[in-house]
Amino acid sequence: RVLSLELNKDRDVERIHGSGINTLDIEPVEGRYMLSGGSDGVIVLYDLENLSRKPSYTCKALFTVGRSHPDVHKFSVETVQWYPHDTGMFTSSSFDKTLKIWDTNTLQPADIFHFEGTVYSHHMSPVATKHCLIAVGTKSPKVQLCDLKSGSSSHILQGHRQEVLAVSWSPRHEYILATGSADGKVKLWDVRRASGCLSTLDQHNGEKSKASSEAANTAHNGRVNGLCYTNDGLHLLTIGTDDRMRLWNSSTGENTLVNYGKVCNESRKGLKFAISCGCNPEFAFVPYGSTIAVYTVFTGELITMLRGHYSTVNCCVFQPHFQELYSGSKDCNILAWIPAPREPVPDAISEKSLPQQHLNPAYEDAWSSSDDEG
Repeated sequence: RVLSLELNKDRDVERIHGSGINTLDIEPVEGRYMLSGGSDGVIVLYDLENLSRKPSYTCKALFTVGRSHPDVHKFSVETVQWYPHDTGMFTSSSFDKTLKIWDTNTLQPADIFHFEGTVYSHHMSPVATKHCLIAVGTKSPKVQLCDLKSGSSSHILQGHRQEVLAVSWSPRHEYILATGSADGKVKLWDVRRASGCLSTLDQHNGEKSKASSEAANTAHNGRVNGLCYTNDGLHLLTIGTDDRMRLWNSSTGENTLVNYGKVCNESRKGLKFAISCGCNPEFAFVPYGSTIAVYTVFTGELITMLRGHYSTVNCCVFQPHFQELYSGSKDCNILAWIPAPREPVPDAISEKSLPQQHLNPAYEDAWSSSDDEG
């Protein structure tokens, strides 16, 4: 289905934003509600479900935290995220130096965290049961951990030299956090440990000569502005302003050396890209100028470029239940990329008589039926 993603003529997302869209998030509970955050501070909540049951429909905006809302962010919203366990709460962070925890029903902030600098990115663990920490990357090199339970930002992780542009919790281990910074480094932390940093990823896997002028243990030769774990948490994909994307083994910290070619990345802030979930193979969807590049994660192959936006794409988010993709751009549009319907095979022709070689390997059925096992 991912290989046949196309701009869907029958599905629109209601156009509410009057300025660029920086961030999107679909709630993991039902996969039905989507949040978007704009560079004018506006946040919109959409219902992706087709309630009309007609083939053509528009995903309606249910609520907007608009410019006239008393608690609207003053500047650009850089990250929105649903509370991972239910849709009653969501979070947003902004260049106005705040992180807000919203009650979805009242659209009022239940809590506001203030920081000394611009907030580039925040993330709540999708799997944590023992903690309620929100990791926050700001203009400060210190990573802030805000505790939802106590309402304080008690904890700080120190180690980066420059601003922290991207943060992501492991979907496998609830205490493991990855952070990417303008200093070119990606660090993995166990937030239970006082010393914090478990490892600093090294693009050369420790093999660079000591005499080299290059800084030791850099993940990229530029700012690291995007991080995304694979769904099983076994690998971490990072992206930097050196126009490179790298895939790391998240338990050994090793650079897997998958070559994605040149991945143009001119973003001065965090780049929000996505990895598919439940596909074989898995794909990465990366904003690439006004297009979205689709790569196979483990072989580095560029499968296709999705064209449809008029201006820079800032973010994309994957909807795993239907294998759909949504993207947000500076052109104020959110586009829905839906797998093209496949032609039904007429019943008269049995599947076995069809030439098998036309089947794309990504569509092949990996299940064995119990008859074969005999």
